[in-house]
Amino acid sequence: MWGSNQNTLKNKVNFSGIGLHSGKKVSIELEPSHSNTGIIFKRNDLKENNEIVANFKNVTSVKLCTKIENEFGTSVSTVEHLMAAFYICGIDNLIVNINGPEVPIMDGSAKEFVEKITECGLKELNAKRKFIKIIKKTEIKLNDKSISISPTSNTFKVSFTLRYDSNPLIQSQSNQIDFRNKNLENIYSARTFCLYEDIEKVKSFGLGKGGSLENAVVVKENKVLNVGGLRSENEFVNHKILDLAGDFMLAGMRIVGSVECSHGGHALTNDFLRKVLSHKSNFNIVDNPENVTNIQKIRSEQKRIAVNA
Repeated sequence: MWGSNQNTLKNKVNFSGIGLHSGKKVSIELEPSHSNTGIIFKRNDLKENNEIVANFKNVTSVKLCTKIENEFGTSVSTVEHLMAAFYICGIDNLIVNINGPEVPIMDGSAKEFVEKITECGLKELNAKRKFIKIIKKTEIKLNDKSISISPTSNTFKVSFTLRYDSNPLIQSQSNQIDFRNKNLENIYSARTFCLYEDIEKVKSFGLGKGGSLENAVVVKENKVLNVGGLRSENEFVNHKILDLAGDFMLAGMRIVGSVECSHGGHALTNDFLRKVLSHKSNFNIVDNPENVTNIQKIRSEQKRIAVNA
């Protein structure tokens, strides 16, 4: 995930399932790509204007999931778990061929995505990987929600606090994850969740049509309704960290910094990325997590000197 060169997949990988919110069956094929192309979603059920760059600037909805859309109105929703799998597995460039408007929810986590990608293996590309290195603390506070990022030496850390004061089971959970840790199973296997009393409200929005106990943890008062219960003690907050990692992958490069988030979600994360990355004084683009020098600035100056010569 933190190697010096960019990666793609060795071979194609296929998945199929149901969309959590659309309820529609959908298939995706992950296709290896070239250096510096990034992650591109391609709607193969459409004949034209069907490519969407996976970038935070293309996020058009954050209602219970992250939806990206191109200038022609072509969209793909619920991209966050798949993007988190790319982050965790170390993928930089890929074409996601998809035959519908929503990434399949699978079991509600990124577990199957990570396992199949790991089984396939990665192909190292010639181009060097670039990182967004935070050099100045930035934060957003909105009522009871907050998120901040501070400089760190060579990693991406997330400290997340989740509060569900109205529910006696979830209540408050906190966890801190260093994404340079090789064992992230508790993060990528953490499933999406909801309160039993919120199900009808979600459906009233036209969402959650594909939801079931097979792809979401459902909590009723102080009980987990799923057979087998939770996968880890902190599964609720771990899933929020998974979502955040997937949304941060939409920055286009891995971010080097330390994040603290309280009761956040897709909307707060996207607003935050727009704030952080809209001001060049907040970050440098580096070719190594431990580097502090802005390589884009150096290269532009070198090019200008060569022209003047």
